[in-house]
Amino acid sequence: MKVKILNSQGQALSAYLDLPKSGKVKAYAIFAHCFTCSKSLSAVRNISRAITTEGFGLLRFDFTGLGNSEGDFSDTNFSSNVDDLLKAIEFMAEHYETPQMLIGHSLGGAAVLSATALSPSIKAVATIGAPFGPEHVKHMFDHKLTEIKEAGAAQINIGGRPFLVKKQFVDDLYNTDPDAVLNSLGAALLILHSPQDRIVEIDNASKLYVKASHPKSFVSLDGADHLLSRKADSLYAGQVISAWASRYLETQAVTNEEEEDITLRGQVSVKLSGQGYTTDVHTADHHLIADEPESLGGRNLGPGPFDLLLSSLGSCTAMTLRMYANRKKWDLQDVEVHMTGDRSDEGFTIHREILMEGNLDEAQKTRLKEIADKCPVHKTLEGKISVVTK
Repeated sequence: MKVKILNSQGQALSAYLDLPKSGKVKAYAIFAHCFTCSKSLSAVRNISRAITTEGFGLLRFDFTGLGNSEGDFSDTNFSSNVDDLLKAIEFMAEHYETPQMLIGHSLGGAAVLSATALSPSIKAVATIGAPFGPEHVKHMFDHKLTEIKEAGAAQINIGGRPFLVKKQFVDDLYNTDPDAVLNSLGAALLILHSPQDRIVEIDNASKLYVKASHPKSFVSLDGADHLLSRKADSLYAGQVISAWASRYLETQAVTNEEEEDITLRGQVSVKLSGQGYTTDVHTADHHLIADEPESLGGRNLGPGPFDLLLSSLGSCTAMTLRMYANRKKWDLQDVEVHMTGDRSDEGFTIHREILMEGNLDEAQKTRLKEIADKCPVHKTLEGKISVVTK
């Protein structure tokens, strides 16, 4: 959902408010993007997707002078970024609900820490690849510092795009005391950082963690680059943040009446909402997402229907082997089941490979292979199946 936020100068900041498909929001969060980036960076969208899937609402916006927001970037600085965040918090509190969590990437991470220190309503803050302090970004234009100081401004190239940086921007970087910010944080802190980050070194995460008070947590984004260019890395970051935040936020629980409406009409109930294929799957005690891959027009937020079918057989196979081996007191230490499915005019063929680890003799292995064919889902699939629809 597109929304607009007015900054302190009355300029419109372009923003998206991403909501769960159900429309029921546990709690709201705000995302601050990296230096000269935008709210539409693929990593930001993926993080938002992972977080909203878990029932949170997320506001992501462009800082003044960036993306689709009004204003001139050359007139901004770190302090104005923090002020933009405070205005975003005010906007959410006035039009929706006071946000409880801030998330910041790179310099946006430093900005959310400063904003959190000024916002008692924020209960949790997460940083991704964040520097210990905002002055870290000056390395991007060290070669232009003399020109900036003498001429008052200089044009620098960041990510293939030109930006005019004024002396006031550089001077403002030194106005923030990271130690003071962390001492007055007043919120739970999650630090996510890649050891392979070449833009903001991992030492920054160490400094943040040491200086911050508990509760604080650190998660390594091992193998990721600074911009979380791989989709798997950004989705993982969003999943970790949402799981961690649930411990610290005051979330809105689904009422018993709503739960009954969703789950108790059947042993398994699914709900498709919106125009896409993303589907909520509910059992009496659990919830998961089913979807189609992007190549078929889906959002790839969960396994597809046939993947779920294969998963059902695979999990039943593994569980059945474990139960049988435990009863026989056999040394079955681990089981892996790998499956593929082939659809043709003649039907559906499932190819199943079972890997068993343990001190097993050939007779035991043969017997376990026979038992695999006796798992309840296997027998159901090979039996007569009727689907009665009303």
